[in-house]
Amino acid sequence: MTNTSTELTWLIYITLATALFWVPYILNRLLEQGVFKALWDPQGETDTAVPWAGRMMKAHQNAVENLAVFAPLALAVHLTGSGTAATAAACVVYFFARLGHYLVFALALPVLRVLLFAIGFGAQMVLALTLIGWL
Repeated sequence: MTNTSTELTWLIYITLATALFWVPYILNRLLEQGVFKALWDPQGETDTAVPWAGRMMKAHQNAVENLAVFAPLALAVHLTGSGTAATAAACVVYFFARLGHYLVFALALPVLRVLLFAIGFGAQMVLALTLIGWL
């Protein structure tokens, strides 16, 4: 990518990953219920027979919620030219923490899930604290 900071590059990567997190659990719904029944759900409340698909759905929702915090911070770092080695590392860490969170949520690994969530939150705080001049 040309003219992109490390922060912006990893923001693009996590945005793409988040955009694709729905694929496994929706494919599962289509296989479980058949195409017509899965698509004919006016309330958006199709259930699944396998717990991992429900957990993936929750993990995807959590990823979207956290992207709403991370994206403006990463963009602000990029646009203000505030990037440092710490902010670049925080964006890489955020990507892998969120990807790991999604996977361990699907696998029902609660302690690791919370730890990865906290690591992602810490990466967000590195960006925020840099922007306000505390790092």
